Amino acid sequence: METTVVDVPEKGRFEVRQGERVVGLASYHVENGQMTLPHTEVDPSLGGQGIGKALVAGVLTAARERGLTVLPYCSFVRHYIQQHPETTDLVAPADRPHFGLATAAH
Repeated sequence: METTVVDVPEKGRFEVRQGERVVGLASYHVENGQMTLPHTEVDPSLGGQGIGKALVAGVLTAARERGLTVLPYCSFVRHYIQQHPETTDLVAPADRPHFGLATAAH
């Protein structure tokens, strides 16, 4: 079954779907060129299938396409950025120390 990430701006979130079923979400808020990411969740029964990673990858790709920086308040998003240093540039240099990402920068 295909997994897709869809922006649902009227709900202030991205949804990750398997077919038509919503199996996870990432809430967000955009202001002044920054996308704040406070929370992600995935259906616990689907853990370990990479759905959360697909969700965060989709969110970060959308932020990059829109020319936004991100504020990864969600620990899962922060961990993803730490594991994928090519995404560190999405966090403004001045914000990286706050999120423990200063050492991840190239």
